[in-house]
Amino acid sequence: MLGSLMPKDLNAQPGERSGVVTLFVCGDVMTGRGVDQVLPHPSDPRLYEGYVKNALTYVELAEKRNGAITKPVGFSYVWGDALETLGTADVRIINLETSVTKSGKPLPKGINYRMNPENIPCITVAGIDCCVLANNHIFDWGDSGFFETLETLRSAGLKTAGVGRNDKEATPPAVCDVEGKGRVLVIGLGSTSSGIPKSWAASIDKPGVNLLLDDSRDVSRIARQVKAVRRPRDIVVASIHWGSNWGYRIPRIHRELAHGLIDDAGVDVVHGHSSHHVKGIEVYHRKLILYGCGDFINDYEGIRGHEKYRGDLALMYLVSMSPVSRELRRVEMLPLQLRRFQLKRATKRDARWLRDVLVREGRTLGTTANLGEDDRLTLGWVA
Repeated sequence: MLGSLMPKDLNAQPGERSGVVTLFVCGDVMTGRGVDQVLPHPSDPRLYEGYVKNALTYVELAEKRNGAITKPVGFSYVWGDALETLGTADVRIINLETSVTKSGKPLPKGINYRMNPENIPCITVAGIDCCVLANNHIFDWGDSGFFETLETLRSAGLKTAGVGRNDKEATPPAVCDVEGKGRVLVIGLGSTSSGIPKSWAASIDKPGVNLLLDDSRDVSRIARQVKAVRRPRDIVVASIHWGSNWGYRIPRIHRELAHGLIDDAGVDVVHGHSSHHVKGIEVYHRKLILYGCGDFINDYEGIRGHEKYRGDLALMYLVSMSPVSRELRRVEMLPLQLRRFQLKRATKRDARWLRDVLVREGRTLGTTANLGEDDRLTLGWVA
């Protein structure tokens, strides 16, 4: 039976088990555009999209769907019911999929996300430790917007991963210290399959993204990076922006890369994102692979299309690891729903729907999901 060989001490709550490091990871956090408009310091709402020319349109769509949003909201508003559980994690990692800039010169790419730098408390209020930036929106407002994003995040005490002013800055992992337990190393990676242009790759004299080559050289390169900085009791997270937005199919190249990172590069957790909905989960050699976490915070509420994937539902993943053995101990998932740009606890019915998706998609990956009395999910796997 799946999960029957998991360790017996896993009934303890995250953060309560001595010697265990608990990570919070999630899908894309998009606090730009419509979300930025309801925060205390909204950006210029002008957009350069084919159909929508004002970011307030996305606010209006959300309000038409689920009711009025009293503006401005507080900085903690968007996190809603996730905030309490966020406090149980030792390290909190997000893929921040927006520029944080006042720049007025967007790249001509169709969709451009940005959040006013004065709204950065929206991120720090949640205790986020590391923002992975290797995604297809980090250069939405050009080099000037990129540099302002880096300066804003770092001035706020946030670590960044996956981008830099050159390749030497983009490739090393962010280092998050966990007092008395060790460190968490976060490597940010992006794939062109998620919409990142090849021209965004960092180089010796050009700012950019830590871009995957999508071949065997990726694993050997990352293995060298890990070996150069790893210490005993370090947990290594490869946070990867890859794949299309919709669909449950996991490309063979993603599985091969994930397995290679674990087998040959010393990675302990593969944190995959880009999909707008939850995808299947694998536990490979006692290491966690999240192929697609689904969106966490966005302004898509009220936009029609792809309803069958339930993109309004989100999971926050609490991943407990042993820093000594570097083995996975527990994965707990809190089901949430985004309503009026705020995360709220999902209903029991929706929690069951998410469980059923994870069970169905996990069959070929050797995992299942169990729903507890408090409507939290726990991952089961064959040891």
